[in-house]
Amino acid sequence: MSRPLLDASARHPITLPNGDPHRGTAHLNRVIDHPNIEIGDYSYYSDFDPVDDYAARIAPYLYPGAPERLLIGKFAQIAHGARFITSSANHPMGGFSTYPFAVFNPDTMTAYADEVAAHGDTTVGHDVWIGYKAMILPGVAIGHGAIIGAGAVVGGDVPPYAIVGGNPARLIRMRFDAETIAALLAIAWWDWDIERIARNRNAIENADLAAF
Repeated sequence: MSRPLLDASARHPITLPNGDPHRGTAHLNRVIDHPNIEIGDYSYYSDFDPVDDYAARIAPYLYPGAPERLLIGKFAQIAHGARFITSSANHPMGGFSTYPFAVFNPDTMTAYADEVAAHGDTTVGHDVWIGYKAMILPGVAIGHGAIIGAGAVVGGDVPPYAIVGGNPARLIRMRFDAETIAALLAIAWWDWDIERIARNRNAIENADLAAF
């Protein structure tokens, strides 16, 4: 009996030739239970090192109850060392000092919540590839189908199907022409059930828009 194309319920979605799961790759919504993080099916993170806490690994400053959220769509592919530096990492910048005096007193440590919230949520669209050791800064929105190059430091929004890289990250090129991008966004294959995706796999992998 053939295996299904993908199994959204699997903690580790890659099976090695000997039948063992590849524990370095994990479906994020199977290993993260965090009130400030939402992740779609089939989005995975790969790490060369053992991971005890996936939420802390990918978003080290995001604590339960923080003023901001991290929202990741379906089919995201996140490489080793990628980090989301969410808004709670920020220091107060409205005064003469950036020293966070308030956080050292339990009675005042939420004093910067409004300033943090103003940066907004960090959002990653569907089918986004985030490369090795890329860094996504607070409040960034990454569009569907975008590629974030290895080591990129992304401080601004990324359009759908854009390729960005560098520090600060800049547009390298668009993956497709505007007409094709509009069609792909309208088709939204990532919202199909997995059986339909499997039937259209060749069209997806070979960029055959007409076959849709």
